[in-house]
Amino acid sequence: MPTRNVSLTPEQDAFIDDVLEKGEYRNASEAVRDAIRALQQRRAEEALKLERLRQSIDLGLADLARGDYEEVDDAELEAWLDGLVDSPRV
Repeated sequence: MPTRNVSLTPEQDAFIDDVLEKGEYRNASEAVRDAIRALQQRRAEEALKLERLRQSIDLGLADLARGDYEEVDDAELEAWLDGLVDSPRV
């Protein structure tokens, strides 16, 4: 298994000491590996959210290009948005 030297802040070092004392991990390497797995998972979830956002933007742009949209006056905007909550677009 590859080895790396990592610099930690005093707070991070104390946190690792704390989880080791509580028996949550057998050693600091396990704790750091778990933190890296959590970071990898968070990044994957963020990438998925970003892809879904891009798809939604593409769908919205396609709707605009087709003329499939509804104009709403400023005075009616709040009521129109409330209607979206009651009957979401599919």
